[in-house]
Amino acid sequence: MKPIYTLVTLFIVYTSCAQQVESEIKAESPEHISYTTELVVPDLNIAWGMAFLPDGSMLITEKAGELIHFKNGTKTTIDGLPEIYVRGQGGFMDIKLHPDYINNGWIYFSYASSEGEGEGGNTAIMRAKINETSLSNQQQLYKAVPNTTKGQHFGSRIEFDNEGYLYFSAGERGQRDVNPQDITRDGGKIYRLNDDGSIPSDNPFVNTPGAKTAIYSYGHRNPQGMTKHPETGDIWTHEHGPQGGDEINIIGKGKNYGWPVISYGINYSGTTFTDITEKEGMEQPLFYWVPSIAPSGMTFVNSDKYPNWQGNLLVGSLKFQYLERLILENNKVIKREKLFESIGRVRDVRQAPDGYIYLSVEGKGIYKIIPTN
Repeated sequence: MKPIYTLVTLFIVYTSCAQQVESEIKAESPEHISYTTELVVPDLNIAWGMAFLPDGSMLITEKAGELIHFKNGTKTTIDGLPEIYVRGQGGFMDIKLHPDYINNGWIYFSYASSEGEGEGGNTAIMRAKINETSLSNQQQLYKAVPNTTKGQHFGSRIEFDNEGYLYFSAGERGQRDVNPQDITRDGGKIYRLNDDGSIPSDNPFVNTPGAKTAIYSYGHRNPQGMTKHPETGDIWTHEHGPQGGDEINIIGKGKNYGWPVISYGINYSGTTFTDITEKEGMEQPLFYWVPSIAPSGMTFVNSDKYPNWQGNLLVGSLKFQYLERLILENNKVIKREKLFESIGRVRDVRQAPDGYIYLSVEGKGIYKIIPTN
């Protein structure tokens, strides 16, 4: 199949100050830039995550429960996955290589699992190795409880920090008033593990009676973006708000990000569930969107293939079907740019080792962004 190319013109939305509400960002003097997108992996349904192997090939997770190895234009299905609980937003989700993959061969992935007591499922993390066309050495590292038949808010993204700790997100599973603020319960949390699944001795709640000791931060809703800052090494996340109030946060040890006590969003019905947007002891977001864009996937740009995008943050929009470029100064968003409007629901965005940026678009496949000037 021949690659599909699309020529697009993009515009930048400027703001004179670092306000965090979309309605306060004013359009001034647009700058026109041309890019080409090449469809490099066609005919995918919901490619939730992607990881790039040292040989340049790609591992792709299909939400419905399929792991694909894409190499030299050919898709090969990897057998031996654990049972995937596919319901609503849950299924086979993110995938990440161990930082020392070239020597140890470990891959990590998140998925909805029905293991354990009760009907339904919850978010789980597993590591495994690939032996030709099948998984081997499977080790489940974490399984959130309890199971529930609710179909929303599984999370879940994966990232490693510079010290080799494994971070992952789990949404609050539609139990807004139960899980996020309770550190004795899973859901609405960012977790940190050693790469073998054990609990780091300096995790913030290891000495708190009854706490889930894997928790690193709490008060989250449904984080579907996570990436490491290439210079500071900080872990950045974004999460879905309800109607309004999608957030970007820098994750700090033991910090409370406020959901649902504080929020810049409202209920989908238009009613309010909180009348405050800040409270002592709860973190303010670095940035928030009103209205919601339904963010998914996130990556920093530090590739020399995009010299004008150095240090920028890219976020996919499921709701409005574009890629958003956020221009930062001192950890404040000062400009926003909508890229590839109407391309489709952008589920994931990654900067690959080859320096190119890849987008996963639901119902289409994976695109590569190619600068043309």
